[in-house]
Amino acid sequence: MNYLSQSWLIDRRHALRALGTCIALPMLECMTPLRAAEQSSSAPRRSAFIYLANGVHSLNYQITTPGRDYQFSRSLKPLEKHRQVITPISGLHHPGSLGHHHNCIKIWLTGGNLGPSDRNTISVDQKMAEVTAAHTRYPSMEIAITQESLAWTADGVPLPPMRRCSEIFASLFEEPKGGIAAQRRALRRKASVLDDNLAEVRRLKQKMGAADKGRLDQYLTSVREAEIRTRRADAWLDTPLPAISPADRKRTNRDIPQTQAGDYFRTVYDLMVLAFQTDVTRVATFSLGGEGQAIAIPEIGITESRHQLSHHGGDAGYIEKLTNYDTFAIEQFSYFLSRLEETKDVNGRPLLGSTMALFGSGMCYGHSHGNANLPLVLAGGSDLGLNHGSHLDFNQGHFDGYRLDQPGDHYSLCSRPANPDAHMSNLLLLMAQKMGVETGQFGDSNSVIDGV
Repeated sequence: MNYLSQSWLIDRRHALRALGTCIALPMLECMTPLRAAEQSSSAPRRSAFIYLANGVHSLNYQITTPGRDYQFSRSLKPLEKHRQVITPISGLHHPGSLGHHHNCIKIWLTGGNLGPSDRNTISVDQKMAEVTAAHTRYPSMEIAITQESLAWTADGVPLPPMRRCSEIFASLFEEPKGGIAAQRRALRRKASVLDDNLAEVRRLKQKMGAADKGRLDQYLTSVREAEIRTRRADAWLDTPLPAISPADRKRTNRDIPQTQAGDYFRTVYDLMVLAFQTDVTRVATFSLGGEGQAIAIPEIGITESRHQLSHHGGDAGYIEKLTNYDTFAIEQFSYFLSRLEETKDVNGRPLLGSTMALFGSGMCYGHSHGNANLPLVLAGGSDLGLNHGSHLDFNQGHFDGYRLDQPGDHYSLCSRPANPDAHMSNLLLLMAQKMGVETGQFGDSNSVIDGV
């Protein structure tokens, strides 16, 4: 890539000439050419996050034995072939979601504490993207069946997700409509508007009180983030799009109706694999639906919504369907892991080794809105230092054991954490650090989990 073609970069020597020789500027990120750091860095690191709404039917999901000798539960049985590359995790919770079930999806990746008027915080995927964005065409990809995103900016604003597979494919792998020249003109018009916005807002800021300045700073953060994304997109126009084989194009560049949920899920997973393989992005989120909206799966006889099944009221038929839904979603996640395992990265190694994939929910038991003992499975990332093969159970030592034959006792474990210190943000912090984020704190973390 031509360094000088990256118009958003600052030439360090030019900056020194402008300021005079009496000031020695440090090497700033905005002076570094795209991919320059990549030449001397280790292999790419990647992360994917998959969200299942309304928790699970915990009695059929819960693994009861900690450590390496655990037996797979009925719902998790599709992952048994991946035993050596996964870690089922029990006992974690988000303190900020207890008693606020509508916030489950909002804070699953942020660890925020959202009241009625609180602003969300940055999600861990976007914290990772701050590190990886310098090396990829797109900082991250957001996919959701509904409009509820898992990804939140530093300003606490949700990033809009995409849903249609052909739209996702086009955004990643096809030249923009009108060609590169038209796209560049559009991006530079947008950058000019953003510049004018910033200048006007800074003039207004001088006349504002402290409270208004705080709100304005949040707005300025959003504008600056948009400006950076716009200028990066302009710079990447000079880099050819990756070549996609006919087989991969046929597999991913298509639209699947909701009535074919399995086909849709697998196509999305194929798109995520292709995005990682071609290194157009290294961070992805995929929401299978929000707490109020998640599709039915008529192909396996489920015509009810997931929300309806989760509020089963003890109905045996609904419980069976909810368990089948859980198992079906986990089967598709198993497909994703298989695809990552069989697909090689640019170094000829399986993508799964350099990709962490977290599957789970911000709720444990939907019928009572229980938000403790979250169902979570962490997979992959062995090249990043993760060690799998065990059931990591943070309930151990803090309760009298699982009582699946006494549902009332078990469901109380889903509503009140046995181990109050076992925050899910501790897991998110570990993943952030494995991705190269230099921080000792994320969300409401109080330590970094070990055992993985």
